Amino acid sequence: MDRYGLLPADDFRITTGRCTDSAALPQALWYFRDETIAVPGAGLPVAGFTPGLPFVADLAAWARATPPGGAPDYPPLVWIGSPRVERDAKLDPGGTRLRTAHGELALRLAPRLPLNRSWFDASSAAFFSGRPVKLRGNRDDDAFVARTFWPQDFRLPEAPAAVPLAATPAALRDWLRALPQGGARSQFAVESVWRRTGETAPRTGQPLLGLMLNGAQGDDDEAHGGHFAVMTGRVGAQGALDDLLVNNFYTLDAESEKGILAAPVPLDNYLGDLNSGQAWYRPSYMLLATLRDERAAAWLQSAFGRVYNQFYRHQFAYQHARANCAGISVTTLRTLGWQVPVRGAESWLKAIPALPLTALRERSLKKGKAAFDYLTEDRTRLYPAAAFEEIAADLLRLASGQGARALSDFERLLADDVDEILLVRVPQFPSSRAWGDWPVDSSREYTARVPRDPAQQQIIPVPPRPFPAELRDPRMPGEPPLRSDYAVLAWGLAIVALFVFILHRLLA
Repeated sequence: MDRYGLLPADDFRITTGRCTDSAALPQALWYFRDETIAVPGAGLPVAGFTPGLPFVADLAAWARATPPGGAPDYPPLVWIGSPRVERDAKLDPGGTRLRTAHGELALRLAPRLPLNRSWFDASSAAFFSGRPVKLRGNRDDDAFVARTFWPQDFRLPEAPAAVPLAATPAALRDWLRALPQGGARSQFAVESVWRRTGETAPRTGQPLLGLMLNGAQGDDDEAHGGHFAVMTGRVGAQGALDDLLVNNFYTLDAESEKGILAAPVPLDNYLGDLNSGQAWYRPSYMLLATLRDERAAAWLQSAFGRVYNQFYRHQFAYQHARANCAGISVTTLRTLGWQVPVRGAESWLKAIPALPLTALRERSLKKGKAAFDYLTEDRTRLYPAAAFEEIAADLLRLASGQGARALSDFERLLADDVDEILLVRVPQFPSSRAWGDWPVDSSREYTARVPRDPAQQQIIPVPPRPFPAELRDPRMPGEPPLRSDYAVLAWGLAIVALFVFILHRLLA
């Protein structure tokens, strides 16, 4: 049976954001008004929110009142991109014909977005031909218009290779960086780094909790830090992974050149969409923890549904230092009781002079403030790679009983329920795109990747996406100031004090 993560697909109906009879909020539907989505059927419990309460406080109150183990709240929507699915399709070497269960069809591709720099080419056709492929798209007479490609042999093997790994962030970092270009051109690979004594390999239908890390893009100098997400779901038939649900957070206030929208999205769509699929741009890495019970994963997915409601309502905004894909995910986990280790700020000493120096060099106070916020943010929340390394290492310690701290209720569930921990490499899909690499986790590494000459830097300007005033809730509290706001005030006071001191000495 097809699923959206842990939940049966039969519990959802396919529609677009223009529907008027779903439990999804109007703010959420506005973003998907011309997109195909799945929404929970009538009468099913759907994630809610508390008006006027900051999202962290709302989530904390919900977690106290709703312990794990009850009926899960359904996500307000799942972004599936296209209404039709073809499984076990075979693509001809030329990339123009498909052999499906319904006969042979011509293959056409969904439209390429104007700002998308790369596209499906002969190398893509060679990669996908000769292997079973799952496609999402639309049927048009005797043609299939494909939007998503997923290689069905990218699945969990019956007996994953056992490769024990130390429960440290450094060991995870070494694994991420072990192959040339971060494994962009490597083979799909699955390794078992920990298994509970007496447990067997992953079983069809077994619940999963996972982490997704995408690497650096090869031709976008704003994307060397990668991307991060938390996943839930079940092991599919014969180890299939395509129906896992990826909780993808992305800015809502700009039109992505790839057409990405923040939403829970099936893994095959998240990685394989021709425009927005991460696997077309860079290598990816996954941690998958198989569970003996779904309670922890279901509770976590219910919590993310609540976070999405607050996000779509602009209860909080995506902010690259304070609330990016890693920051939102890590904040959610910590609020639920997972004490994700804090890596700490990169350097307050660098941040203090960086604010005025960057502002003067770039002639932009906004960029000076951003430099300060980046250098003073907890790196676990700032860098996707740091989030992946810290959470993965902590889960290994929890499952193997190596942790020394007092555990929260959620952490005890994880410690009790994890059967096996797998690390998965997903190579980049060949296309006209440049090859990616492993993601950086410091400003030093980022600076080393970016050309020093601004004229050589590859940055794609994207248009804003203004949020309609009529959809704003007047009860929404304002967001707290950034650390850089206080730093600007401190610098201003220091400059005034220095001016007064100099004036006093001159007049004395």
